[in-house]
Amino acid sequence: MVRMRCLSTFTTLLLVTFGVIACTQAEPPAFGEPSPLPVPAGTGVVGPRFATGPDGNIVLSWMQRGESGATLRFSTLKSDKWQAAVKVASDPKMFVNWADLPSVTPLDETHWVAHWLSKSADSTYAYDILLAQSSDEGKSWSDPVRPHSDGTPTEHGFVSIHAQSESAALLWLDGRKTVNEATDDPGVTSMTLRSALVGPDGEVRNEQLVDEIVCDCCQTGVAVSSDGPIAVYRDRTVNEIRDIYVSRFANGAWEPGTPIADDGWEIAGCPVNGPAIDAQGDLVAIAWFSAANGNPVVRAALSTNGGKSFKAPVEIASDGSSGHVGIAIIDRASVAVSWVESDNRGTNAINIRSLTTGGTLGPAQTVGRTDLIRLYPQMIRSDDMLILAWTDEIMDDPEIVSIKVPILGFHDR
Repeated sequence: MVRMRCLSTFTTLLLVTFGVIACTQAEPPAFGEPSPLPVPAGTGVVGPRFATGPDGNIVLSWMQRGESGATLRFSTLKSDKWQAAVKVASDPKMFVNWADLPSVTPLDETHWVAHWLSKSADSTYAYDILLAQSSDEGKSWSDPVRPHSDGTPTEHGFVSIHAQSESAALLWLDGRKTVNEATDDPGVTSMTLRSALVGPDGEVRNEQLVDEIVCDCCQTGVAVSSDGPIAVYRDRTVNEIRDIYVSRFANGAWEPGTPIADDGWEIAGCPVNGPAIDAQGDLVAIAWFSAANGNPVVRAALSTNGGKSFKAPVEIASDGSSGHVGIAIIDRASVAVSWVESDNRGTNAINIRSLTTGGTLGPAQTVGRTDLIRLYPQMIRSDDMLILAWTDEIMDDPEIVSIKVPILGFHDR
């Protein structure tokens, strides 16, 4: 009887072991041909950005320029179609930028939040974050509040939002120290990374300094794993090393950031090239761009323990790549990475590539092209499709291009 129990235990261990091996040695997913997914946005629009709710609903937001300022609108994806556009807010002082993008984010089925940027002074990069809330799935919106209390006419942007209990948790780049008199010490006048909670009643609380010196204008990202929220951003040292850092939220606060990899990219100015992050259960995926020693490269690193540790980075692309990355988890064993790359046609190609948790890469595939230099393609997974969106110019008028790319064999994975 004892021997039978031992045999059963041994067999179970073998099955678990082989299951883990099969998971980490899975073949990278292949992708089908892209097809259009028209966005009901019209022309004069910029800055598409995706968000997904806890129920899996996908939201696409964008800005539409007006005679004065701009309007923030959004659309939801249903039955593989973008629905009619819905207005969030018009702001005569809305800051419209190709890289610092507003958002519309479902925190639960009915509680949604939206943020945009509003000019606070004449200086080009003097703008505040405004956050509005909806209790009816985006049909109506509250008056906006500012999550920062410093009141300085400086940059506040590159916002990431996630749900924390019933509140909206915000992470952003904050330029309040940049009003200080210039010195040779960048730590005195640097951009900072800060966070705060905004409750359903609009009350701002738990303001926190996360990092006292970070890159000036690179996107931030936050994803929630089984082990809690994880933030990713481009750090900056006093010696101008600007590598990608991660910070975990634990015990009610963000921990000090640590490098995801020691790229050692020394650059005196901001490259406007932030990282991307996605999480699902214990799997956390991060992609980023670096050009240390003049060598451009897109890398990705995966964690299978909720972000406690990460595997060695994998090179996704190198020559010709300009970054502006996206990442989306496909299943428990694979992810997709997107990036922009200069091609031999004299245009910019939007590329995607799959990567398994075992480090195996699929082939790179071009899914779109544009003549625009300044673009930040967005990517998200919807069931058995990857959905991408970016700004392009059609007859010299900016429009949003959206496509869907089938994940081949998805239901078999």
